[in-house]
Amino acid sequence: MAEPASPPADGVSEAAAAAATTPRGFRLLGEDKSVHQVLGGGKAADVLLWKDKKISAAVIGGASVLWFLFEVVDYHFLTLISHVLIGVLAILFLWSKATIFIKKSPPDIPEVQISEDLAMNVALALRTDINQALHFLREIALGHGLMKFLGVIIALWILSEIGDLSDFLTLFYVAILMLHTVPILYHKYQDKVDHFAGKAHVELSRQYSILDAKVLSKILRGPAKDKKQN
Repeated sequence: MAEPASPPADGVSEAAAAAATTPRGFRLLGEDKSVHQVLGGGKAADVLLWKDKKISAAVIGGASVLWFLFEVVDYHFLTLISHVLIGVLAILFLWSKATIFIKKSPPDIPEVQISEDLAMNVALALRTDINQALHFLREIALGHGLMKFLGVIIALWILSEIGDLSDFLTLFYVAILMLHTVPILYHKYQDKVDHFAGKAHVELSRQYSILDAKVLSKILRGPAKDKKQN
């Protein structure tokens, strides 16, 4: 029997090109990174991903109470802190005095101190993040990466528009809610989100190639300076 004819070379090249542009393997966070690793991989990541449901619920509940007090009841920050401290100190002081009359041990109040290691770790973490942000902004200011520049401009414009609609406290509260909902939703539906993100990435890359071919590549640039010959 005759062997089946092999597909033409053009068909192979078309299939390879289609496979290369298919966003099936696209990963929004990278191939080797999980949501937990992107969030830092520590206790904060566990809280944001609801691995410790009690702490996560406490953070959401506390933020909701503070937002309600400041935005709805119109409480002031210094007034709230002062009233809370007055109440706590009064209760502990009276409790400690009452133990003398009822002949019981006073309340066990632990001594809280910020260790030098904790302060150094926080400072180093902030230093790393700030340096990365400054390096990113410097690269954009030097004209490296048009897509990054456009992304930052759009993000800042969106923030300015949102800032006109609400105050800082509301934005902070919304940010806390998003940090406790978006990562866990992405972790749950990661394959679907990556699939649509891959399609968007391919389309944006195609549009950028068209823009580069029709506009950016035709922008006149100054002549290159000749190197000095010895």
